[in-house]
Amino acid sequence: MFSKETYQNRREQLKKHVKDGIILLLGNVDVPMNYRSNTYKFRQDSTFLYFFGIDHQGMAGVMDLDSGKDILFGNDVTLEDIIWMGPQPLVSEKAERIGVQDSAPFSKLAGVLSDAMKAGRTIHFLPPYRAENKILLEELLGIKPGEQAGRASVELIKGVVALRSVKEDQEIIEIEKAAETAWLMHTTAMKMARPGIWEYEISGKMEGIAAAGGGMHSFPIILSIRGETLHNHYHGNQLKKGDLLLVDAGAENAMHYATDHTRTSPVGGSFSPRQKDIYQIVLDANVKAIEAIKPGVPFRDIHFLSANIIGNGLKELGLMKGDIAAAVELGAHALFMPHGLGHMMGMDVHDMEDLGENYVGYDEEFKRSDIFGTAFLRLGRRLQKGFVLTVEPGIYFIPALIEKWEAEGKFTEFINYGKAKEYIGFGGVRLEDDILVTDNGYRNLGKPIPKTIEEVERMQE
Repeated sequence: MFSKETYQNRREQLKKHVKDGIILLLGNVDVPMNYRSNTYKFRQDSTFLYFFGIDHQGMAGVMDLDSGKDILFGNDVTLEDIIWMGPQPLVSEKAERIGVQDSAPFSKLAGVLSDAMKAGRTIHFLPPYRAENKILLEELLGIKPGEQAGRASVELIKGVVALRSVKEDQEIIEIEKAAETAWLMHTTAMKMARPGIWEYEISGKMEGIAAAGGGMHSFPIILSIRGETLHNHYHGNQLKKGDLLLVDAGAENAMHYATDHTRTSPVGGSFSPRQKDIYQIVLDANVKAIEAIKPGVPFRDIHFLSANIIGNGLKELGLMKGDIAAAVELGAHALFMPHGLGHMMGMDVHDMEDLGENYVGYDEEFKRSDIFGTAFLRLGRRLQKGFVLTVEPGIYFIPALIEKWEAEGKFTEFINYGKAKEYIGFGGVRLEDDILVTDNGYRNLGKPIPKTIEEVERMQE
């Protein structure tokens, strides 16, 4: 937990973004895996953590914008709780730690909100993403779950995004703590990428490293020799010589700050000439995109920069042809990179996307594209000092997509389908780093994970 002044200041700053009424922030509760007392590992809501800091189940925070009063709602533990969980601080003690003077049992929350609604006051809430909180919101506010996202407070969403987007120095420290664990996760995976190893052996080792780092993995590990499937969580393949192993994984530290890196390794320690060609194009796109990062630059432009590098590299190999700039503008490159260059990162690995991707990655100046591939760019707006984001170009050979586009005669002026089909079975290459936008440039966060062809091949020596 940060200092109580941190949470007090964050709440005061948030109040400047919302005009009047009451701000309601719900924490999370335990979620059962298969029966009520056998739960998943608890993960607190990130926005609740950001403003109220209490990493415990069954909490809610209220900010009264008219009186200026903040209230923490929750229940003190019973003797039965103590038997199973051990002694716990009182809710009033938790409130004191975060600079909140008023606290109350959770049962009192409904009455406070009911009185406010009877008085015609606005209740500002965020779109819920968990079923338990959707049901709770219906009980508290009388809004059906299907209507809650549409009735969430846009003022509050924009205020939260404005504050959480710009990371404090203490937050960067926490992200870099998580990055220490992520470095060990990825270098271990690279060393294990040998013929005969099963994917689940590597993913299991990585999960153990994440837990040993004091937290957990920041999202389910993507690890596969079938890297052309962008979010491949199946870990049942046995590695063989000549495969490419794509590993997209991150660590979340005890303070719930995340990392997100991707590396692609040759099974057995050596890239084939064809693999080197594709890998080097992706590496060039990754490095050049990172070098272009600085405040004021639209991330959408950096996305297009990386896409052009990939397109021109593929043209040299005979996979693409024609005017590459025109091909990228029309979306032809998306046959090989059907996703965006990156996303915001912080307490959530896709930071704040529960609030709505367009609120996080776009604004009045930059609107989301509806072109295939570019439409999946999660971050398009101008960069600001303090943003933390990922840079993750890739090249993939997806049989179903190649077959579909060829059958439709799509972009035949830009794509050599005969050549593309020669790469079916290749898999995919993605390289991803976590970047902080600084005063006049950027900084890679964390200890560098091997990335050049030479560095990666040396990992299995």
